[in-house]
Amino acid sequence: MLRLIVYRLLQLPVIVSVVFLVTFVLVWVIPGNPLENAESGKRPPPEVVEAMKRQYNLDNPWNFGTTYLKNVFTKGDFGPSLFYQDQKVSDIIGGSLPVSVQVGAAAMVVAVFLGTMAGVIGALKPGTFLDFSSMALTLVGVSLPNFVVGSLFLVVFATMLQWFPTGGWGRIDQVILPAITLGLMPSAYIARLVRLGLADVMSSDFVRTARAKGLSRNKALFKHALKVAYLPVVSYLGPATASVMTGSFVIEKVFNIPGMGEHFVNAVLNKDQFLILAVVLTYASMLVLFNLVVDIAYAWVDPRIDLS
Repeated sequence: MLRLIVYRLLQLPVIVSVVFLVTFVLVWVIPGNPLENAESGKRPPPEVVEAMKRQYNLDNPWNFGTTYLKNVFTKGDFGPSLFYQDQKVSDIIGGSLPVSVQVGAAAMVVAVFLGTMAGVIGALKPGTFLDFSSMALTLVGVSLPNFVVGSLFLVVFATMLQWFPTGGWGRIDQVILPAITLGLMPSAYIARLVRLGLADVMSSDFVRTARAKGLSRNKALFKHALKVAYLPVVSYLGPATASVMTGSFVIEKVFNIPGMGEHFVNAVLNKDQFLILAVVLTYASMLVLFNLVVDIAYAWVDPRIDLS
C-alpha cells in the first residue's frame, strides 16, 4: 500500500502539469487581460499597466507559463490576483476553499445517507411501491438541474415557509438547503448503484450459504452483501467527492455562498488568469488525492483486492 501511495503522489505533479498546460492554452485564448478590462471600471494608469506586463510576462505566454508553474511547485506561490487589487491568489483560495469543502462535505453526507437508504429499500422491496417511489426520487435527482432545485427550495422553504434563511454563510441553518441541493444528484447515482449491486450480490453463493445457515435476509444484506455491493459506490465517491468539495458554481451563486466556485466565475468574467489557473490546479490536485483515497478504501471494503 505504501508503494501505491508513493507512486500516486509522484504522479501528482505530472497530472497537474498536463492540466495546467490545457487550461493555460484555453485561458490565453481569452482576448485581453484584466489590465485592459475597461468594463470593470478599475483600469489602472498606463504606466502601472506596463509595469505589470513586464513583471508577470503577460505579453509572453511561454515565459508566463513556465515561471508560474515553477513558482507553484517550488514556492507554493499562485501569484497575485490581477483583478482584486493587493490580494494574492493563495489568500483568496485559502479563504474560499474551506467554505466550499464544508458545503461539499455536508452534501456528501446527505448523498451517502439518502442514496444508501433508497438503494437498500429498493433492494429489500423490489417491485413494491417503496421501490418505485425511491427510484422515482432518484430519477428526479438526476434529471433536475441544481439551480432549479435550489431555486425551488428557496421559494418553498426559505420564502414561503421561512424555515431556512435565503442565503449567506456562517450559521448551521445556512448549510442545510445548499447541502441537500448539492447532494441530490450524487445520492441518485448512489441509490442506483446500491440497488443494482445488492440485487446481484444477494443472489451470489456466499449469501445463499449464509441464508442456508439460518441468517435472516436483512442480516445477510447488512452484514455481508452491502459491503461487497458498495464497491461501485466507493469507486464513484472519489470523483464525486472531489467535484462536490470544490463547490458548485451555480449553488454558491444561488445561495450567495462565498466559496471557490464564485471566485472562479468572477475570475473568468474578469479575465484573471492567475486565479483561473489556481482554481483549476486546486481541483485537479483534489481529484488525484480523492482517487487515491478510493483505491485505499477498496482494500478496506474488499480484502481480496491486491493494491500492489
